Amino acid sequence: MNRLEILKKSLINAILGILLTFPITVIKVNTIEKEITWRWYMLALVGSVIFVISYLWIRQQERQKAGITFKFKESKLGIKYHSLMDKPGVTKRVLIFSTILIIALPFITSPYTTSIFTTALIYIILGLGLNIVVGLGGLLNLGYAAFFGVGAYTFAILNQNFGIGFWLALPLGGLASALFGAIVGLPVLRLKGDYLAIVTLGFGEMTRIVTENFGALTNGPSGIANIPKPTLFGHTFGYFGSTRFVYLIAVALVVLIIFIVWRMENSRIGRSWVAMREDDIACEAMGVDLTKAKMTLFIISASIAGIAGVLFAAKTTFINPQSFTVWESIMILCIVVLGGKGSVRGVILGGLILILLPEYLRAFQQYRMLIFGFLLIVMMVFRPGGIIQNVRKIYKIEGDLSNE
Repeated sequence: MNRLEILKKSLINAILGILLTFPITVIKVNTIEKEITWRWYMLALVGSVIFVISYLWIRQQERQKAGITFKFKESKLGIKYHSLMDKPGVTKRVLIFSTILIIALPFITSPYTTSIFTTALIYIILGLGLNIVVGLGGLLNLGYAAFFGVGAYTFAILNQNFGIGFWLALPLGGLASALFGAIVGLPVLRLKGDYLAIVTLGFGEMTRIVTENFGALTNGPSGIANIPKPTLFGHTFGYFGSTRFVYLIAVALVVLIIFIVWRMENSRIGRSWVAMREDDIACEAMGVDLTKAKMTLFIISASIAGIAGVLFAAKTTFINPQSFTVWESIMILCIVVLGGKGSVRGVILGGLILILLPEYLRAFQQYRMLIFGFLLIVMMVFRPGGIIQNVRKIYKIEGDLSNE
């Protein structure tokens, strides 16, 4: 298919898109004042977006049929990047500069910016936890926000009833979520694919409904307020100080969880997760205990979400069931898929993009989700494996083995 045919097909798709979305995008009805506003400019906007997406999509499909794939390492930018990073001392300098910048961020920016970055770090922790299940284990979990909520409510309830502070609630929230992870893991040991997604989705909604109706313990839809901020050896901080302190705690937890995930991935149990993802039947035939592997997978992933929930409750000082809906699970899953399943660096980048981008597009409030969706579609067309795809280790045996 030549370029003219691609343009023709894209134009047809744009016209069809305009006709299908005409009543929604062009006609705006004001039921209070009984007025109808005709937004004709939306025709050009919708048509342009559909035309560009369609053109990129068809062109990419044609390139894939021809066997042409984009590889960053082989591009001019990729060659320059790798040649620069391969120079001695460059990687070390970049790491030192990045560390200094990350630590200094709350002291050189406003509390609003610090709070946004703290939220992004919390979602990075959640993405790293879900990445264990989806990226390494190959199991689709659509109820991950339930473990997130269990950790947050554990801190809130323990503080409300027993006066337990943040530092003691942090491991307790992880343990409570790990227990719920074991409870969920038991009935889904033999499920996979869509069936597993439905069961985990049901568990997530069940957890939210319980928190809404168990008012004696969770205060129902009103939620729990006045959750205390973290303290340091009994010392309390002011508003600015507590915002910075929570940010630094989030940074420390991200580093700790990255280390744990990296160690787990390169351990025996981590290799069994990857083997289970590739082919569970062959994995079991090789002697791997799938029951143990899945239970460990759910428990570790859930405990990480519980820790993130405790940190979230400490940051916001208020939680309610609407903070842990299915849309939160979908957002966390998008972070993993967008960044790259199985890739720690991809999850970090995906979390920063999905949390920071909508915040800094508030100037385009009416169109920011349209821009956001367009960027996601373009990325999925050109990088279906994620922005930073996970690279599996390859072991090479050098030398001539014929004489051995």
